[in-house]
Amino acid sequence: MEYVQAPATSSQGNILCCTCGIPIPPNPANMCVSCLRTQVDISEGIPKQVTVHFCKQCERYLQPPTTWMQCALESRELLALCLKKLKASMTKVRLIDAGFLWTEPHSKRIKLKLTIQKEVMNGAILQQVFVVEFVIQFQMCSDCHRVEAKDFWKAVVQVRQKTVHKKTFYYLEQMILKHNLHQNTLRIKEIHEGLDFYFGTKQHGQKMVDFLQCTVPCRTKASQRLISHDVHTNEYNYKSAFSVEIVPVCKDNVVCLSPRLAQSLGNMSQVCVCTRVTSTIHLISPSTLQIAEVDANTYWRYPFNSLCNPKQLEEFIVMEMDIIRDQKLGAGAGLTSNKHVLAEVWVQKVSEMNTSQQYFCRTYMGHLLNIGDLVLGFDFANSNVNDEHLNKMNPQHVPDVVLVKKSYDRMKRVKRRNWKLKELERDREGMASDDERQYEDFLEDLEEDEALRKNVNIFRDANKIPVESDTDDDGAPRISLAEMLEELTLNDATGGEGADMMTE
Repeated sequence: MEYVQAPATSSQGNILCCTCGIPIPPNPANMCVSCLRTQVDISEGIPKQVTVHFCKQCERYLQPPTTWMQCALESRELLALCLKKLKASMTKVRLIDAGFLWTEPHSKRIKLKLTIQKEVMNGAILQQVFVVEFVIQFQMCSDCHRVEAKDFWKAVVQVRQKTVHKKTFYYLEQMILKHNLHQNTLRIKEIHEGLDFYFGTKQHGQKMVDFLQCTVPCRTKASQRLISHDVHTNEYNYKSAFSVEIVPVCKDNVVCLSPRLAQSLGNMSQVCVCTRVTSTIHLISPSTLQIAEVDANTYWRYPFNSLCNPKQLEEFIVMEMDIIRDQKLGAGAGLTSNKHVLAEVWVQKVSEMNTSQQYFCRTYMGHLLNIGDLVLGFDFANSNVNDEHLNKMNPQHVPDVVLVKKSYDRMKRVKRRNWKLKELERDREGMASDDERQYEDFLEDLEEDEALRKNVNIFRDANKIPVESDTDDDGAPRISLAEMLEELTLNDATGGEGADMMTE
């Protein structure tokens, strides 16, 4: 016997709408939905058009009162920001659903489709769908306003170095670019003896000072000035200034140490050559190959200055050379360099080739020089140097000539150079006319010193084709292609400019 379940029947009947008279299921309002909507608008009080502030410079939206948020179009973050704009007017309704309606990306309009519910006459629940349009208005945020104003700063870092040559500043510039320390700067101003970095907060300025202390030997001073004071909230507005003084010694400078400092470095010769300036000053004795490093604290305790600037270096030609094989070399108790070779050379000035005057000296470049090579050096025999440490030295211990670096044909090196460096965007005021020459000297130092260019991002110059010729090769050092970075500029899907990518 098959059992068939009877369909369930509803005992509830229909009623007539009290307004239009059509049959409807019973409800507390005794009205159809159409008539109920004509009587009651549950979206009343909710604005149908709202203004949203947007900063074009940093592409952020304002979340009142003062917060700026990074939101992509039709993202959850942007949806939450828009709904917060309507939160105060939607306290009496219930939000069921919310979503974006498509608009043109450049229309300056954002449309939201909202579904809400509300209890109306005699407990009836009415649901309604409507659209809210958000109009985008451009407003510059406070951070971008500070950047554009260029004078609105909270901290300034004043970096100074009292030298003629700017090799240390060029090296410092590349270190800042490599570690992106320039991203928080409002302005970079270049003056005669250094750079001024302006920041929006004191913390960013202190971060720059800490970086400089770890990068170059220097000493710092800090000060602040009261700008305003609010007696009601007890808030103080200060402007901070950090003074950073870098030691006045650059690469390839000839220096004379004080007797006490030379003794503390292992009885080192007083006349030395600076081979590199990083976080310490690297010195080498041209007569004994003894090397030493002087940090910032030691330098300011026993200061010394450069005896000559690069313009005073003269060009010599090597007439005779004899490599010294003795391992003792008459050095003190300090370390000696394994990368250099000590040699005794007879040199003659290029400007005195019509004479028989020659000079005898020791040099640490025995591994680089050959008879007939050109070399740059400083002539002590025919110069008048006013230095307190040098004047007190025994004249027999002062060499006639100190050779600093091997000289190559500059024009050939420029033609073969197929790489480039990035530079900081800065305001230039009162610049010297020989900046280009000094920058070329720094590029040559990078080619000659492998340890120095490890801290520098070197990019291949695709626009320059190097000249390759065996006849032009004079043995000048070069930078290999493996050490260069490839500079790529990628465009995103919207057509905007993307970030620079660096791949080795």
